[in-house]
Amino acid sequence: MSVIQFPKDFVWGVATSAYQIEGAAFEDGRGPSIWDTFSHTPGNIIDDENGDVACDSYHRLDEDIALLKELGVNSYRFSVSWPRVIPDGTGKVNKKGLQYYENLVDQLLEHGIEPMCTLYHWDLPQKLEEKGGWDNRDTIDAFVEYANVMFERLNGKVKRWITLNEPWCASFLSHYIGEHAPGNQDLQLAVNVAHHLLMAHGKTVQAFRELAVEGEIGYAPNVTWLEPYSRKSEDMEACRRGNGWFIEWFMDPVFKGEYPAFLTNWFADKGITIPLKDGDLEVISQPVDFLGINYYNGNLARHKANSGLFDVENIDAGYDKTDFDWFIYPDGFYSVLLYVKKRYGNIPVYITENGACYDDVVENGRVRDEQRIAYIKKHLIALNRCLESGVNIKGYHVWSLLDNFEWAYGYTKRFGIVHVDFQTLKRIPKDSYYWYQKLIRNNWFTI
Repeated sequence: MSVIQFPKDFVWGVATSAYQIEGAAFEDGRGPSIWDTFSHTPGNIIDDENGDVACDSYHRLDEDIALLKELGVNSYRFSVSWPRVIPDGTGKVNKKGLQYYENLVDQLLEHGIEPMCTLYHWDLPQKLEEKGGWDNRDTIDAFVEYANVMFERLNGKVKRWITLNEPWCASFLSHYIGEHAPGNQDLQLAVNVAHHLLMAHGKTVQAFRELAVEGEIGYAPNVTWLEPYSRKSEDMEACRRGNGWFIEWFMDPVFKGEYPAFLTNWFADKGITIPLKDGDLEVISQPVDFLGINYYNGNLARHKANSGLFDVENIDAGYDKTDFDWFIYPDGFYSVLLYVKKRYGNIPVYITENGACYDDVVENGRVRDEQRIAYIKKHLIALNRCLESGVNIKGYHVWSLLDNFEWAYGYTKRFGIVHVDFQTLKRIPKDSYYWYQKLIRNNWFTI
């Protein structure tokens, strides 16, 4: 038996996002977002579900914070619904919406839980989408206006801010693959959106510094790790492109002030260009205080012509999968974190999302989700290896506190460590909740 020990000051947390849990979609002055529009369009979401009610956390805030308190976390990562605060995206502020988030933060602090606030977890106000959305550079300034409202209201209360969650999803998954709102399928548009999201990030960091907001600011890209099936150059280059789509494309501009040439050249061969203007990269590369990392899966892969955008083919090598059909690859977690350290330096890192989807069932009032516990343990072992290897990891957040609205998959996929009955909205902590509670209390576990 071996003990996996974590540093004394290690931050343990859980994460959620506004549209996935809040509900109250049309209450107290909240405006519509692109996800309201997308989910109410037949055929976009499994079973034509939507986030109108979700987990109803808007009305059950006390109950959910009590779950956090009992769990023992010292960090709660949540996101703000932009249209709940500024219904039209710019202009008039909705006082009730702003007050909701201040109440949330105040209750967290009262219970000794540090809030980690994400400003953008994909719920762009629909009014801005109708003006071109993230393809319109005016949206960048609208985002900074919204961020300033949040900074001014919560300055001194929120000490860790995240500008963007998973910009790959908000650009390529949403505007090229078309699986997420607003559901476009245009590669040039996706590249435009990715660039403008990074611009919004950089300008928001500038605003944070100019306002002298207390605390730290960063962003949270999602990453994966494709391990080359062989050492053949074509396999290694294919995996580099596949990984770089998530890593270098969204990190090189921030940490190096440039886009990766091996990908810009690949896009250029397809007639795709970045909508760069003078000074853009200087804005994007504003120094950040930490990097958030969201990691779920990776795999073995190899070169195959005409396989996806980058001629890279995933290999089914028999690894276990979650119920999302994602390969479980904790070695990839270790590899990608070491790679990020090597490429960008030893910036402080928070794992802002890591978790597993399993179709849990309640039996005699209990949810025995041993597979989720096993997934978390394997990834925490990989994380511990990173710590021992010198990676500057400050904390870890499980995705997610609650089963919730899982975007295009509606309510068919469960990631929570708390089970939610979506008919009654009753919450039942799963076995993984109690396992994580013990880990937090001890700061170690055994294998």
